[in-house]
Amino acid sequence: MQGLVKDLATLLGSTQILSQPEEMLAYANDATHYFKSRIPDAVVLPHTTEEVAKVMKYAFEKEIPVTPRGAGSGLAGGCTPIHGGIVMDLKRLNQIVEIDGSNMTARVEGGVVLKKFQDTVEKRKLFYPPDPQSGCVCTIGGNVATRAGGPRGVKYGTTGNYVTGLEVVLPDGSIITPGGKFVKQSVGYDITHLMTGSEGTLGVITGVNLRLLPLPEADRTVIVVCETLEQAAEIVAEIIARGAVPAMLEFLIKLAITIMNQYFFPPLPTDGEGYLFMFFDGTEAQVEYEAKLVSEICHDMKAKEVRLVEDPRAAAAYWTARANVYPLIQTIFERANSEDITVPRNKLPDLVRAVQEIAAAEEVMIGLAGHAGDGNMHPSILFPQVTPEALEKSEFAIDKLIRTGLDMGGTISGEHGIGIHKSKYLAWELGDIQIELMKRIKQAFDPKGIMNPGKIWMEDGDKHA
Repeated sequence: MQGLVKDLATLLGSTQILSQPEEMLAYANDATHYFKSRIPDAVVLPHTTEEVAKVMKYAFEKEIPVTPRGAGSGLAGGCTPIHGGIVMDLKRLNQIVEIDGSNMTARVEGGVVLKKFQDTVEKRKLFYPPDPQSGCVCTIGGNVATRAGGPRGVKYGTTGNYVTGLEVVLPDGSIITPGGKFVKQSVGYDITHLMTGSEGTLGVITGVNLRLLPLPEADRTVIVVCETLEQAAEIVAEIIARGAVPAMLEFLIKLAITIMNQYFFPPLPTDGEGYLFMFFDGTEAQVEYEAKLVSEICHDMKAKEVRLVEDPRAAAAYWTARANVYPLIQTIFERANSEDITVPRNKLPDLVRAVQEIAAAEEVMIGLAGHAGDGNMHPSILFPQVTPEALEKSEFAIDKLIRTGLDMGGTISGEHGIGIHKSKYLAWELGDIQIELMKRIKQAFDPKGIMNPGKIWMEDGDKHA
């Protein structure tokens, strides 16, 4: 290992290398801390694409595994270095290179923090919609690598819908720039979007070209309290069927509201079982009309309460608490395993019923929240205490949840990616032919298998815990 550290220090300088065990321990996992991993042999912190290329060329020649990392906020084990080697921390590639208002595009380095970028473009009355809940820390390169989503996906889509071009360092140190500042291209294979969602297995994303929108002029928040979880899910399905398109349509249970009530005022009533948080944006007339239409739908379907939040500060507090539900839950339970199932939106009531049935049958506690407007739900196995018996029950429950989502025509991941967490289930959705095709693509980009090995599909002998 000392030889590796010395070589890397020669390439980049000693201030850009971490090698002490206590330093590297922070790089052994992402926001999931329960997968088996290895402490990396070294961590590099490059400042430029050229420095990334130097490290990749060296690693390729020596056949050393490299795990790219943004902020480590992922929930699939995607940047967990299960084979040791080099972790490439990209947070120092943090420049917003260009905001081109006349072209409605921007160019950023991969380590730019999402919230910093959004705040910057909004000062120019521009808008970048993708909004993973970890936006205050996650990086745009990481968002692109995982094809990250968020609450605004229901109206605006996810990260992949805004990527127009990339700068990528390939495993051998070559640099490519697929795509560009334009919003249309029909030239050969779409390498830009092949890299988008590749989870660091094909190359290192060092730069991103993004499409921007005009900043909406007005917004409204509506909160709905429902008698049951089924009623909340049925209201979501009806809203979508009636053609109303909130920018965000979030589904929460009473447990989440009880926790969130500690962090905002006025508190929400806790006499319901299901809660919907809705956000409308656009012109003043548009948001007024949509908020009124959805309120009428909710009243027609006998919701307990429909609350239009007039105070912008109160609305912002509700949405901040919503974004922090997962970390808040983790302060109460010893562990929370968050799933990421997406089903067709009209199947949402069926999924909610199935989650409750699985929780009862397997005798596990399953929290339920999600971006209901696009069918992306996050049932979470909650562990008051982690025991072998609880882990075994949770594994059966997760298998059932995944199978149920697929049987409804859904997918095993809507926004978190596969990483380690979902690799066991990849064949359930894609089948052997598609996985073999993906492996051949991987071989073409990464013939020595050094890029984030052990992710997306399971290797022979893998058993992730």
